[in-house]
Amino acid sequence: MSSKRLALYPSAPNTARGQATKISSHGSKVVYANARSIIIRDLENDSAVTAYAGHIQPTTVARISPSGYYCASADTSGLVRIWDTVGEENILKGEYRVLGGRINDLAWDGESKRIIAVGDGREKFGHAFMMETGSSTGDIIGHSKPINAVAIRHQRPFRAATAADDGIIAFHNGVPFKYDKTIKTHSKFVQSLCYSSSGDHFASAGSDFKVFVYDGKTGENAIEIPNAHTGTVYAVSWSPDNRTLLTSAADRTVKLWDVETQKSIISWTVGDDIQSQQVGNTWAGKSSDTGIVSVSLSGDLNIFDKRSSSGPVKILQGVQKAVTSATVTSDGTYIAGSADGRVVAFSDNGVASVVKGEGHSNFVSGLSSTANSVWSAGYDDHVRAIFDGAFQQPGISTASQPKGIAAFGDLAFVIESDSIEIVKPGSKTIKKALLSYDPSAIGVSSSGVVAVGGNDHQVHILDQDLTEKGKMEGNKGPITAISFSPDSKLVAVGDSAGKIVVYDVAERKATISRWTYHSAKITSLSWASDSKRLVSGSLDTHVYVWDVARPAKNIAIKNAVPGGVNAVNWIEANGLKGKIGASGADPCIRFWEVIFHA
Repeated sequence: MSSKRLALYPSAPNTARGQATKISSHGSKVVYANARSIIIRDLENDSAVTAYAGHIQPTTVARISPSGYYCASADTSGLVRIWDTVGEENILKGEYRVLGGRINDLAWDGESKRIIAVGDGREKFGHAFMMETGSSTGDIIGHSKPINAVAIRHQRPFRAATAADDGIIAFHNGVPFKYDKTIKTHSKFVQSLCYSSSGDHFASAGSDFKVFVYDGKTGENAIEIPNAHTGTVYAVSWSPDNRTLLTSAADRTVKLWDVETQKSIISWTVGDDIQSQQVGNTWAGKSSDTGIVSVSLSGDLNIFDKRSSSGPVKILQGVQKAVTSATVTSDGTYIAGSADGRVVAFSDNGVASVVKGEGHSNFVSGLSSTANSVWSAGYDDHVRAIFDGAFQQPGISTASQPKGIAAFGDLAFVIESDSIEIVKPGSKTIKKALLSYDPSAIGVSSSGVVAVGGNDHQVHILDQDLTEKGKMEGNKGPITAISFSPDSKLVAVGDSAGKIVVYDVAERKATISRWTYHSAKITSLSWASDSKRLVSGSLDTHVYVWDVARPAKNIAIKNAVPGGVNAVNWIEANGLKGKIGASGADPCIRFWEVIFHA
């Protein structure tokens, strides 16, 4: 038995209201941070995705070196990791703790040898160092508050500019980098800096709604771009030909400016709500007409073409927070719910689209699908049905916070703190029963048998009238996951101790009780369509694939999801081959092909 990694569906960039999101590009590749990972995706090849998961703390920014061989990424602890972008191994080149707190931005010099990292440190707000050794290459000073942005001139003589919450820009000569002067053009926080590829100019943008352009060698001759935006300007980038500036702002607009005339060329408005605020941008590729990317507060990557004034020509969506639940529809669509309430549907080629309509306002606690619909439950005390890619309105209010959901036909069974409810689309609860135990997991078979796991370490069997018909005992901890085989003959039960027990449904007896390879809570179980194989996911970050006919054998996919697995699903099965998907604390969706030898 063996496994082979297949596709990876990337997460959306991590964003925060009132804070710039640092994304960057190298050629057609766009780079950004989310959770503990760094995502590199190619705008010209949707399947070319890299997810680097070498950080222990949440990541904040990443930038590929001008040579294209290395990427420098940083996190909230002040750590910078430099790793190889060539090949799948992403070999670590160096690791340096350069600040005592969050790193907000990074910049490479034109020789791919030196890096400046800036942010919020205990003793200093910026540090310049060699990428090979970590040794200092100057002093980054001149600020009294955390630094938000840094930019380095790629040509000799090197220059560096830093911008901070104190509203000033500090200009440094180099190398070694040495403080030269303070530039006081902005009256509020300075959010973004960017040097042109020619090195002749650099630009700044800030919370005072203003954008300025400066001489790249001296920092003098500041030119203001008048009436740039009516909200905080979070990002500024240069076009490949150095003639045009790209700005993104909280007023939900993305604008292109002719640097020579300081006039607007095109202005795009994105959306009409707070989530449409534009908080980051980059100009990818070699063309000055295409590759214009701006990030919405929602995490959407909006792709623009200079030749079209109608709006984004493409929007790349994805999961932004941890995946808390996932299911697969009858047509193979992968649907993931996340900690922020967003539900995203992925087609079989990886195209993501947020489920439309009024969804959940926070944590999605369960997703379950039938042949005709998908059900979701959330910590907003609502259960919602999804038809044709949209939430059906109105949602169904529950008596208390839903812990889990399992669908059967046009019904959904929902467990709460001390009860179970049956709901139906377009109606209120049609039946409710109080339970004498604390329910913690639920599953329903294709024949309508309901299994409810509790903190009493037992599995309770109910009929569709919610009358208990029996119990199954064999687990050693509170029940955390339940999954019936498609033929309804077996039910797999996982618990908080990492043990999986397979029961015969008719006999209500354990047939397999030796699956104890997981070292932490079992979070999800899913059967293959032939009812012979099972996949399990756990908080220990591992995924195991089991064979009922060979219970002593398994396929181990170690460190499958950084931070822990919350959902596993069989996507398809064909004889001795199958495809599985896993997701969890890291918002990326990962897929593998599993092979069972005859």
